[in-house]
Amino acid sequence: MSTVLPVGKLPLEIMRRLLDFPILDPRVRLGPGIGLDAAVIDMGDRYLVVKADPITFATDAIGWYAVQVNANDLATTGALPRWMMAILLLPEGRTDLNLVDRIFQQLRSACEALGVTLIGGHSEVTYGLDRPIVAGFMLGEVARDRLITPRAARPGDLVILSKPIAIEGISVIAREKRAELLPIFGAAFLDRCADFLYDPGISVLEDAQIALGAGRVHAMHDPTEGGLITGLWELAEATGLGIRINGEAVAIYPEAVALCQHYGLDPWGLLASGSLLIVAPPEDALAIRDALIARGRAAAIIGELQSAEEGAWIERAGQREPLHPFPRDELARLFE
Repeated sequence: MSTVLPVGKLPLEIMRRLLDFPILDPRVRLGPGIGLDAAVIDMGDRYLVVKADPITFATDAIGWYAVQVNANDLATTGALPRWMMAILLLPEGRTDLNLVDRIFQQLRSACEALGVTLIGGHSEVTYGLDRPIVAGFMLGEVARDRLITPRAARPGDLVILSKPIAIEGISVIAREKRAELLPIFGAAFLDRCADFLYDPGISVLEDAQIALGAGRVHAMHDPTEGGLITGLWELAEATGLGIRINGEAVAIYPEAVALCQHYGLDPWGLLASGSLLIVAPPEDALAIRDALIARGRAAAIIGELQSAEEGAWIERAGQREPLHPFPRDELARLFE
């Protein structure tokens, strides 16, 4: 019998096989791959950067989420997001005009806030769904001399983390589990956690622009599903290098610690949108970190890239251990 796959991203060994095909168009500067956040197409005078990403967990702010997560991945290439299309799949028997209006208003307001034009898409009430799903498709552009890809990373480059973890996971748990958490944590705590969507916010577009303005950036990565650990592993895969991480340098929001302890989750494997991994040469890394801090981001240098032969590992509490991705996001385990 065929193996039934769990909730979450497809296993990495399957993705490697599925993505092992030739790219026939020579204009594709960056195609699909593990740890690559967006595709890049050479349009002559500039690069077109393209990303597609769905939102399947959050329901009450799903339109806002869809815009942010797609823009985040474009930002890791140095691109500015310009245009978006959205596919809305709405649950049969549960969709009314209030739901439709709310999602469209979220899409419009989030796009306007980022200077993105909503140019189309598709919407329908879909058989078999028990919640809305929004699949976003976003395009941006970047000057030829401003493109950032993991290919520029080198051994000895430092890894900077902008903002503690896990912003997105905190917000989703507080929103989706509010009723059962209310007697334990109270309304004020849960309101604050739910508001993490906006403050500190899951967008990293400005973080990326701050970093690019403060020094040379060799690579960026947006850790999302599978949390920071998976994001770090994906970064190493995308660069083709090894990585060593000082776990003590990674800040975790106390709200994340509290909610994860309650549910027996690991915050290192929890949805991490809102934080940004930035790779920079040592002579620029301090200036980038300080620029982020000056703009209100709690940034820190958390590790260093090394040769592939040296492998990927993390040191926590005096113990050195291999750095492996989570098989699925901790949020998927919670909601399963």
